[in-house]
Amino acid sequence: QLQLVESGGGLVQPGGSLRLSCVASGSTLDYYAIGWFRQAPGKEREGVSCNSRMGGTYYVDSVKGRFTISRDNAKNTVYLQMNSLKPEDTAIYYCAAQRSPLCPISSADFRSWGQGTQVTVSS
Repeated sequence: QLQLVESGGGLVQPGGSLRLSCVASGSTLDYYAIGWFRQAPGKEREGVSCNSRMGGTYYVDSVKGRFTISRDNAKNTVYLQMNSLKPEDTAIYYCAAQRSPLCPISSADFRSWGQGTQVTVSS
C-alpha cells in the first residue's frame, strides 16, 4: 500500500518561495503518475500539476511559470517548487499518486493521497 506524506508548507510573504515535498513509502514511485492538488477554504479541490513517466508534465494555467514539479527517484520523493507566490495560492496542498504511465484526467482517479500541508501567502 502506497503511503504519501507531504511537508514544506508554511507562511510566506507574497513574492516568496516554498518547496513542498511528497515522500512515498510502501512502493516505488517509478510507475506512478504524481499530482499536486490544492483546496482553499470554501473552494473546490483544484489540480495544480501532474507528472507521469510517459505523459510529461502539466500545470494549471494559474501557476505556469511559477511552479515546478520534479522527482527524485532515489529518494522516492516528488517536489513542488513554488516561486512568486501570491495570496491566491493560499490553500492546503495535497500530493496524490496513481499507478499509471499517464496523468489521470480526474482527481477521483488518484488512489493514494497524502494528508496535506498548509500554504499561507500573506503579508
